[in-house]
Parts: sequence; C-alpha cells; structure tokens
Amino acid sequence: MTDAFADPDVIRRLLNDSTTWAFVGLGDNPDREVHNQARLLQRRGKRIIPVHPSGAEVLGEPGVTSLADLPDGVDVVGVYRRAEHAGAVVDEAVAAGAKAVWLPLEVIDEAAARRAADAGLDVVMNRCPAVEWALRR
Repeated sequence: MTDAFADPDVIRRLLNDSTTWAFVGLGDNPDREVHNQARLLQRRGKRIIPVHPSGAEVLGEPGVTSLADLPDGVDVVGVYRRAEHAGAVVDEAVAAGAKAVWLPLEVIDEAAARRAADAGLDVVMNRCPAVEWALRR
C-alpha cells in the first residue's frame, strides 16, 4: 500500500476545519476503539454522529442506523468496520453526500478509496485520528 491516501494537508484540513464527523460502527461499547476516537474528536469540538444498527445514543449524541439517515452537512465519515466491509460503507458515504472518508489503521480498501476520491471526496486511509491530531496540530 502506498501513502496516496495519507496526504498531510488533507489530514490537517480534516482535523482542523471539519465540524461534523459520522462514526460508522460507534455503538454503546466504550471498550471499542471507535468510542475512543469519537470521544477525542468530540472533546476537540467536533460534533459526532454515531452510526450503528442499534441507532443508540452515544456520548450524548443521538445515533442513526445508517448513513442514509445522516443529516446534511456531514464533513467526515469515519469507517470503523473491518476492511472487508469498508467498500460498502465508503460507497454509502459517497451516496449520503459526505465530504470525506477516513479509514483508520488497518482498514485498507484501495479500490474504495479510489472510488471516493473519484467522486470528489477527500480520503484518508490507514491513519489514526488521535495520532494524526498529535502530529499535525
């Protein structure tokens, strides 16, 4: 894998200028890494939207059951699903009108990343928001 989807300028812009992040896979289990990442960005002033089949409220924010249910204006969709499911989530993010997708560490789908980029979305792949926040702020 190349670093084609780890542009420092894109990462910096998404971390600094975005306001709303939808986290696919964010349920009510605080032991999952997605929970830690969502909480970190929430503490940094981002609005988070949990996206989980349960539609549960997480970290004080109401959840939705799918990306199709997102409100307008979502800047970044964090894809916290296993790599084999990432492509479908990325395609849903494109269809939902997201401006960017962020695939965290070890969630790698080059074809899906290219589809998102070809659709005009910013793409970050195989990077951790918390680590990048510390490096690029």
